Amino acid sequence: MSIVSGPAAVAVAPGVDYFPGFLDRAAQEALRDEILAILIEAPAFRPRMPRTGKPLSVRMSNCGPLGWVSDESGYRYQRRHPETGRAWPDMAPRLLEIWMRLAADAPPPEACLINLYDARARMGLHQDRDEQELAAPVVSLSLGDTALFRLGGPERGDRTRSLRLLSGDAIAFGGPARLAFHGIDRITPGSSTLLAGGGRINLTLRRVTRAD
Repeated sequence: MSIVSGPAAVAVAPGVDYFPGFLDRAAQEALRDEILAILIEAPAFRPRMPRTGKPLSVRMSNCGPLGWVSDESGYRYQRRHPETGRAWPDMAPRLLEIWMRLAADAPPPEACLINLYDARARMGLHQDRDEQELAAPVVSLSLGDTALFRLGGPERGDRTRSLRLLSGDAIAFGGPARLAFHGIDRITPGSSTLLAGGGRINLTLRRVTRAD
C-alpha cells in the first residue's frame, strides 16, 4: 500500500495529531474500493437517536468484530448488522496497517465505523465514550469531499476550533483529548473527485474492549 505521511504530524491540541495528506491518491482509491465492497456486504443504514428515534443525517455501516449502532434503545456496540442480522465484514488489512502506523502502542482496533456524508449531512458535537478501552486513541480517515471538523474539550461548553479535513487526511486523538467533544459542521460539495457523485466517507477506527 502506498502511504504518504505528508508533512510532519501537526499537534492541533494536547493529544490530537493531524496528518495532512497521509494517504496519497492511489492509497485513497484502493481504500475507497475496499470500503465500497464492504458496503455491499454490510449496507449503510440510518442510525436513530436514543429515545426519540430521530434519524441522523449521516448514514453508516461498520467492519471488524464489533460495530457501533444507535437507535431508540441507545448507543452500543454489537456483533451483527441491525438490519441484515449478519456479522460485520472483516476489517480490511489496509485499515489495520494504518492503525499500526498511527496507534502502534495501542491494542488492535475492534471496530471501524463507516460514516457516509452527503452535501447536507452534519454531525453534532459529541464524545466517543461508548468504548471500555479509553486508553487507546481514536483514528479517523477522510475520503472524498472536504469536511469542516470542529474540536472542543472534555466539556460541551469548552472553546472549539475548526480544521478542514481533506481527502486523504488522518487525525488521531487520545490521552487528554480522548473524550474531547467533536463534530462535523459542513461538507464542501465538489471539493474532491474521489467518490462518484461526491460526498465524504469517514472511517473511524476504535478499540472497544479492554485489552488483557
